[in-house]
Amino acid sequence: MVNSTKQVNKVKPNVNRATSDALGSPNQGYNRPTSRSSGGTNMNNNGGLQVGIADDQAKDFDFEKTEMKYDSTGMFHWSPARNLEDCILDRNQAAMTVLNGHVVVCLFADPDSPLIGLRNLVMPLRASNFHYHELKHVVIVGSVDYIRREWKMLQNLPKISVLNGSPLSRADLRAVNVNLCDMCVILSAKVPSNDDPTLADKEAILASLNIKAMTFDDTIGGNEQDNLTPVGSPIVLQRRGSVYGANVPMITELVNDSNVQFLDQDDDDDPDTELYLTQPFACGTAFAVSVLDSLMSTTYFNQNALTLIRSLITGGATPELELILAEGAGLRGGYSTPESLSNRDRCRVGQISLYDGPLAQFGEAGKYGDLFVAALKSYGMLCIGLYRFRDTSSSCDASSKRYVITNPPDDFSLLPTDQVFVLMQFDPGLEYKPNRGTRGKDDNS
Repeated sequence: MVNSTKQVNKVKPNVNRATSDALGSPNQGYNRPTSRSSGGTNMNNNGGLQVGIADDQAKDFDFEKTEMKYDSTGMFHWSPARNLEDCILDRNQAAMTVLNGHVVVCLFADPDSPLIGLRNLVMPLRASNFHYHELKHVVIVGSVDYIRREWKMLQNLPKISVLNGSPLSRADLRAVNVNLCDMCVILSAKVPSNDDPTLADKEAILASLNIKAMTFDDTIGGNEQDNLTPVGSPIVLQRRGSVYGANVPMITELVNDSNVQFLDQDDDDDPDTELYLTQPFACGTAFAVSVLDSLMSTTYFNQNALTLIRSLITGGATPELELILAEGAGLRGGYSTPESLSNRDRCRVGQISLYDGPLAQFGEAGKYGDLFVAALKSYGMLCIGLYRFRDTSSSCDASSKRYVITNPPDDFSLLPTDQVFVLMQFDPGLEYKPNRGTRGKDDNS
């Protein structure tokens, strides 16, 4: 799937994003290099001291090479602190902004609600083993008074916008193109009432059901002449969104496991069914706080599981970064050095389709064991599970829901519509070569 639509943001990003984000072969290259080594050309003739930006003698000084784009540890993308007001969109601005392939965070919170740490949600999406153009724009829909209290920990993370509205407002949801998002996350920071704990998830559940009940046109509404972005160019959508809200990818956080029964109207699970056996949990549309207890228990009995859990949840961490965050300093920008850039070279989670691409041969009656070996030997990818349609029939009323199959047996039969969860190696892209000229551009394009 090619997602070449540009997203308009009030704040000019530090790095020019590429215009394509194609999911091709696992070892594809990127047109926009982001991996740069710090050369030794910025030294003066009298000694070994680095020259300053204002030094007229710095003929070969490349500002992009020394621009702060990552935090001091090189683990996450970083940008200069931005004011919250510069990132706030009203409903009209959001509607005129091309949002596509983004992440919508629906946040229920009162101005005095306890902080839930939105940074922990956004940081893994800003891991440095993603290239800048691969970062998905995050749009937070909620009370700006609450977000202002969280903003200190978010101000240095790029590609974040805020819509001061309500996750229950369909007008706000349409304004942020929820039908075109790659994921809609529904959270609540409100303190549950002691009177009836089962009502703790009522707003999150209502928001989920509200989105599922919505219908969308193929394009953004309005006349063509009115569909202009803030910079004046007409809106062009490169991918067709979901016509029905039930097909919008969504995950809802629940406080009580038993409330999972209310998320799916077509789900006939027994209300007493355990969380991990329910359809919303298996399909990845529900997340309960109790899952964290299971992860903690797993880590206690198998310390090696922490490495995998850290890659899946945090996007990676180093002792230096953990110390900085523990002390409350937040992310600090740093100049790129060979040592910090080396931290980008770590695995990341990806999805590989068996419908086409280099692994398509296994989609036709292949076995999971053969796929596992071939992916590891040929591409250095570690398969960890499958993402399969709940209804494998080709009928028009088949559900678009998928569920996760973790670590299937070797003789498990594969389908062309399956997607594979893998841990894939970092692709550094093309090496940056300043002043390479027209010929160099053609050779590397």
